[in-house]
Amino acid sequence: MNPLNNKTLMREISDYMMIALGMLSYSLGWTIFLLPNNITVGGVAGLSSIIFWWQQIPVQTTYFAVNLILLAIALKVLGLKFCIKTIFGVSMMTLFVALFRNAFPHPTILHDEPFMASIIGSCFCGVGIAFALSNGGSSGGSDIVAAVINKHKDISLGRVILLTDLVIVTLSYLVLHNWELVIYGYVILFITSFVIDQVINSSRRSVQFLILSERYEEICQRIISEPPYRGCTLVEATGYYTGNQMKMVIVVTKRRESALLFRLIDDIDPNAFVTQSAVIGVYGRGFDHFKVKKKAQKKNIPQ
Repeated sequence: MNPLNNKTLMREISDYMMIALGMLSYSLGWTIFLLPNNITVGGVAGLSSIIFWWQQIPVQTTYFAVNLILLAIALKVLGLKFCIKTIFGVSMMTLFVALFRNAFPHPTILHDEPFMASIIGSCFCGVGIAFALSNGGSSGGSDIVAAVINKHKDISLGRVILLTDLVIVTLSYLVLHNWELVIYGYVILFITSFVIDQVINSSRRSVQFLILSERYEEICQRIISEPPYRGCTLVEATGYYTGNQMKMVIVVTKRRESALLFRLIDDIDPNAFVTQSAVIGVYGRGFDHFKVKKKAQKKNIPQ
């Protein structure tokens, strides 16, 4: 097998495994912590909860049926490429919810502590959605609605999802008749959104090192030849107080790799002067791709 094809296959398998793990986490938070405490989540899961409290229709049935309709619309509007991982995510979510509902029909974890149940349940949900989104999938529902609307209207995805979720959480009052539980639903939306951002962005955070050392050549050689295999830049520098000429090494790396770089510098020159600072974004080889919209080239039409 071609090494490139093999690498692509392994990446796809990894994506589907992470999506499945994400749906497992979301299902756990929803069915064990939130649903038994009559606390509404956003999206189709929240709509399924409301219908369950109203008509006792199993949440997994409503969840799958509504997503099936939304996916049929999305397939026609957005195409199969957008929907294939979402179809997998919805299928896994339906399966896990059914398993949890059958295995634990009346869970007693934090049953009389709705606030703690809200926090823990929303954390599980946020981690689950983040895992799915990071690997090209989703749990369906609001994501599908937002993508379809965004295709025809210049409205941000985040705004559509937020508005949809707020409406669904507010509608839960018609069944629960309790504004306190509705407010818990609003809290869940905020915590879930925060957790999603933290999980997705944590792996992308980068730091910049400025290193001043007389043994800069050894440090550069180790940086480019040992894990995490980063590049480095040399800049001419002058000490203002001493007037000494020196070289300053600039290195940008992932935050999780900082400890390796500190250890490397300490092995060569424990007296090196090092500063570390967070950077907002790093783009290029080994980091993120440029996030720009390319303008469509106009064809020259002879007059």
